[in-house]
Amino acid sequence: MRALSIAATGMLAQQRNVEVVSNNLANMNTTSYMRRRTEFHDLLYQNLRRVGSTSSDAGTIVPSGVQLGLGVKLAAVYRIHEQGNLTATDNTFDLAIQGKGFFQIELPSGDTAYARDGTFQLNASGEIVTHDGYSVEPGITIPTNAIDVTINSSGQVLVKLQGQVALSNVGQLQLATFANPAGLQAEGGNLFSETPASGKATTGTPGAAGYGSLLQGFLETSNVNSVEEIATLISAQRAYEMNSKVIQTADEMMGTSANLR
Repeated sequence: MRALSIAATGMLAQQRNVEVVSNNLANMNTTSYMRRRTEFHDLLYQNLRRVGSTSSDAGTIVPSGVQLGLGVKLAAVYRIHEQGNLTATDNTFDLAIQGKGFFQIELPSGDTAYARDGTFQLNASGEIVTHDGYSVEPGITIPTNAIDVTINSSGQVLVKLQGQVALSNVGQLQLATFANPAGLQAEGGNLFSETPASGKATTGTPGAAGYGSLLQGFLETSNVNSVEEIATLISAQRAYEMNSKVIQTADEMMGTSANLR
């Protein structure tokens, strides 16, 4: 009774679907979180009568054949890279990216990670860091006698020093882009790492062609749409229930055949 194993693959697929939806809903308020979407594909088919085979000595061709599917499996969990809403925080070192690009973050290991989360602060040395204390590349240090800090849309970090009228440029933030950002490896903590699927990082100045611009005092919110996620959740639940019903029906059919006298 193939229906038992086929329906089991359907239940497992919908279980994974619900897990992805639950993760999206759990991260509704996570800064710069990008929602995930499950992709499925069908399994191999068993040919009881192969399509295109000859059905007689005269050379007549079977037009459709008999192919029995063996179920479904999870093919990918795809990350949707669309712009989230921007919310004002009025925090000097909060930065939002409008458009394409990732901030470059130096990890304690010396490797470079990438993030859309622009929740930055200053450490004890005045260096711009993430909430975990990781340096934002290229390393930029704010002078201790700075009385005001401005980060413009092009990523220039301008400070006003006490006793000076003109602003001083203390650094230039850069963004990284990828040929396939969906191929980045999520590392947790709102960080991503480069993979062969994403391609090599290409860095450039914010606002340049192909790169987003920066907005100081704002953060990018999650792009999760709660209404869509609830609709997906209900659909997955119904599909799970229907597959379980198939297993129950197949079991009853097997019981009927086993009780034949």
